[in-house]
Amino acid sequence: MPADPLRVLLADDEPLFRGTVRVLLDAQPDLAVVGEAGTGREACALAARTAVDVVLMDVRMPEVDGVAATRRITAAPAAPRVLVLTTFDEDEAVHEALRAGASGFLLKDAPPTRLLDAVRAVAAGEALLAPSVTRRLIADFLARAPRPDRLAGVTPRERDVLALITRGLSNREIEQRLHVGRHTVKTHIGHLMAKLAARDRAQLVIAGYEAGLAD
Repeated sequence: MPADPLRVLLADDEPLFRGTVRVLLDAQPDLAVVGEAGTGREACALAARTAVDVVLMDVRMPEVDGVAATRRITAAPAAPRVLVLTTFDEDEAVHEALRAGASGFLLKDAPPTRLLDAVRAVAAGEALLAPSVTRRLIADFLARAPRPDRLAGVTPRERDVLALITRGLSNREIEQRLHVGRHTVKTHIGHLMAKLAARDRAQLVIAGYEAGLAD
């Protein structure tokens, strides 16, 4: 039997944008839009009472902004992943959204195929950082004083894995770089998530930036 489609909640205050994205997502056999919200408050309410895998969250939302809504949604048990939609002039909001628990961010004018891939990647637990914005995100983190104490309790090998995750390597690439097996890499990542209180790969990336591992 085919797997159930991924359930997506659209949160954006522009009905036309929501409608366009809905048509795109619903045309995919593995994706289904299960709700739409025009405000951050509505998004939180819908996410609380609807089975959702991924929330597409605009940063600029009325009533409750996208950062606050993301924080509320991701704080719930078995919370859905949140993919933040942003524009070029919202870097600080992106930083705050990632800290609030978002699994990644994407530019609102990204090509349709990029958006579809992003929803699937985030649902699978991957970090998704828009390439055209990532450079400035990294530069901002590197401009701050590193926090080596962020890695208290992390073993040297786990630190190596975290450094490679921070630089954007996939599990397969980490296996090849460190000459270890798939299970070993997954075990290290599991330990890192537990020690750093990270719920997904995006939060591991943030921890790596904060610890100065993005050089």
